[in-house]
Amino acid sequence: MTTTVKCPTCGRPVEWVEQSRWKPFCSERCKLIDLGAWADESHSIPGEEIPKENNDTPEEF
Repeated sequence: MTTTVKCPTCGRPVEWVEQSRWKPFCSERCKLIDLGAWADESHSIPGEEIPKENNDTPEEF
């Protein structure tokens, strides 16, 4: 029996087999949509904010 999961982007069923090239996504398009959401910070993992230190700014030459 083959395991089937939902594509995280569009919800279409994806068979969890070696031939499913983009798993857990149904296609490259859905994979890139998800990547873009992480890149523009639409997706994020909650956590504590890291305080900035004085040496975090670039030095001027």
